[in-house]
Amino acid sequence: MLEVKTRFDPAARAVAYHGDCRELLDQIASESIQLVVTSPPYNVGKAYEARMSLDRYLEEQAPVIAECVRVLAPGGSLCWQVGNYVEKGKASSIVPLDIALYPLFAAHGLKLRNRIVWHFEHGLHCTRRLSGRYETICWFTKGDDYHFDVDPIRVPQKYPGKKHFKGPKAGQYSCNPLGKNPGDVWIIPNVKSNHVEKTGHPCQFPVELVERLVLALTRPDEWVLDPYAGVGTTMAAAVRCGRRGAGAELVKEYADMAVDRIRAAASGNLRIRPRNTPVFDPADAGKSLTRSPWIEGDVKPI
Repeated sequence: MLEVKTRFDPAARAVAYHGDCRELLDQIASESIQLVVTSPPYNVGKAYEARMSLDRYLEEQAPVIAECVRVLAPGGSLCWQVGNYVEKGKASSIVPLDIALYPLFAAHGLKLRNRIVWHFEHGLHCTRRLSGRYETICWFTKGDDYHFDVDPIRVPQKYPGKKHFKGPKAGQYSCNPLGKNPGDVWIIPNVKSNHVEKTGHPCQFPVELVERLVLALTRPDEWVLDPYAGVGTTMAAAVRCGRRGAGAELVKEYADMAVDRIRAAASGNLRIRPRNTPVFDPADAGKSLTRSPWIEGDVKPI
């Protein structure tokens, strides 16, 4: 069974620290982490966070971001996944947190390489604006000489039989046989009620999302850090991909779940939705779910 350390150890395979992420960051040497991946609290009033003003939220995030940049190796990557800050009140407006946070990363000289849009199908239904169905992942690098390997995360070609129709390669297949670059819009189901990866955490990363980042932005045995680890998805994904994973979590229940999931990942028993699984087609569930009942006059639409 994989030993999951409770304090940072450079020789460990996995670290799950129960406590404030700043305490874990204090234990990590400068420029020793290849990849930081996290989804910090959004300041929207979840059970595990204290809601505060946007300005105060940014002030709270600033020292954590500074420490993450300190421990990030030259050429390393930092991926910060966030949604929107929503003001209270009936006439509330939204603030995209990636835009609000950008100056905190730019101030440390990080370079934004992609603003990845994570699109999903399910979530809360809004009544006074369009329902939100995406969040963003800002991928920054520490310097210009950074590691990026697209081959492990290529997705199936849409037209694998397509050929060049003119020129010196006419008649030859034009697609990369390994698949295509996944682009900067990722359609991956979020972890909701009947998702195979669902735990008791209300805002959980899908493993596939993290694995794409880990495989593309790190090499085997390198360190992946998640300062807001939740139930350990980042560390589990790192271990599954042959990397080392470390993270901190304030809530004891979630920290314990993280240890269990990391060990399950190491033994090959972690329940996951495999990479590149096609998005569920509701037609497969049967006509009773995909046929509009009100067309036949049985039920009136809402």
